[in-house]
Amino acid sequence: STGKIERRMERLKEEYTQIRDTHNMRQAARLSDHIAFFLLGELIEVGETKHVYEMPEMKSTEDYITGRFG
Repeated sequence: STGKIERRMERLKEEYTQIRDTHNMRQAARLSDHIAFFLLGELIEVGETKHVYEMPEMKSTEDYITGRFG
């Protein structure tokens, strides 16, 4: 199940660097210490997940986080 996989990923992040490609913003926030946002193949914002989610610098990043994008 997804919950089981997420718990495993959470444990593994203490030992390994993980790179995920997802459109699931809630999952990304739960499982990531750092996050990067891309728009049309261009990096638009990167930083510590908590900081980016609380104070996104780009309107496009805020739209992704709030689900208003697309």
